[in-house]
Amino acid sequence: MAYKGYENPQLVISAEELKSNLGNESFCIVDTRPTHEYLRGHIPGALHLDLFGLSLINTRKEMFDTFMWMIAYLFQQRGLDPAKTVIWSENISGTKASRGLWFCEFLGHSNTRVLDGGYKAWLAADGPVSTEGVEPPEVPPFPIEAKHNVHMDADVIHASLNQEDFVPLDTRTDDEHYGRVARAERAGAIPGSIHIEWVNNLDENGAFKPATELREMYAAAGITPEKQVMCY
Repeated sequence: MAYKGYENPQLVISAEELKSNLGNESFCIVDTRPTHEYLRGHIPGALHLDLFGLSLINTRKEMFDTFMWMIAYLFQQRGLDPAKTVIWSENISGTKASRGLWFCEFLGHSNTRVLDGGYKAWLAADGPVSTEGVEPPEVPPFPIEAKHNVHMDADVIHASLNQEDFVPLDTRTDDEHYGRVARAERAGAIPGSIHIEWVNNLDENGAFKPATELREMYAAAGITPEKQVMCY
């Protein structure tokens, strides 16, 4: 049985599996939490790279390709080895770890996983903890084999809004979706958006829910496999 019934269980790794493979030379663990949290304790050997502030407001191809070149350069500078499985972690199965995984996927590095439940799950599994900072090793450049099909810019999204099988999925908070809070130039949501805040994917411990629960939640909202889903 695949982990939690997922179609693609290779995208996540449990704390127990990581614990049993700690020290595996083929793994590159990246902690995306704030610096002060990393210094208070982290998975032994984990590199540090807080991805929170890395975003782009102009996602047209030329600007986006330049941005992703910068991300690939940052990965090399922080010691992420493209020859290894890159495992992303934060406190829970959160947005920064998921962003790191997505960056890897876009760059063409499919050998990447998210620690399910994050550092919280690691502690619950009695995983060892280190307070020693890890110096980034010298690694080769992180290659860019861009997978443009996993990204949509605003112009493509706008042109797709009238297609019956196209679904914009708004993963932000209720306040952002309904325009009560604006973290962009204007408040509100893309017309026709279905709203499921990202935290609804997680259980009470901050780990991803099983596939059956997720499938039921999304199907009830009208998100089914035959549709093209654009998450934002």
